[in-house]
Amino acid sequence: MSTLLFYIFSLLTIVSAIGVVVSKTPINSILSLIATFFFISCHYILLNAQFLGIVNMIVYAGAIMVLFLFTIMLLNLNKDSEPQHNNFVKVSAVIASGMLLIVLLSAFKDTININHNTLAVVHTNQVGLLQNLGTVLFTKFLVPFEISSVLFIAGVVGAVVLGKKEIGE
Repeated sequence: MSTLLFYIFSLLTIVSAIGVVVSKTPINSILSLIATFFFISCHYILLNAQFLGIVNMIVYAGAIMVLFLFTIMLLNLNKDSEPQHNNFVKVSAVIASGMLLIVLLSAFKDTININHNTLAVVHTNQVGLLQNLGTVLFTKFLVPFEISSVLFIAGVVGAVVLGKKEIGE
């Protein structure tokens, strides 16, 4: 059953990712990207990494993509304001993307033969549970976790100070 779900989510992920690239309007492209992030989160949940799936949905699809959507809507893009590219730019883009494809294929050519015994060791029922993550986070990594929380608070205070208007302005 999980293999069938994997193939279904993989197909939907690929279709929505193609929709990001092929879409004519930026709004439809952003909506396709949100769908892509949703299906990637479904893959995380299938891999028993519930925390990664939920964080991916909240952070990427929930916050960053909505920010992109509002930014595109506020920019009010149309065909008249879009710069026109000549054929040289289009040909160089095709050549560069072809070279990138060759590099990616050469980088992944050795990853086809994966040893399935090593995957069986990693795939247990306790790998991605939040209880295990919380135990490790608040025992072994407590000091770095607290330092990062202080860093986030300093960032929020800095943003408020920079965004605050002076009384005389």
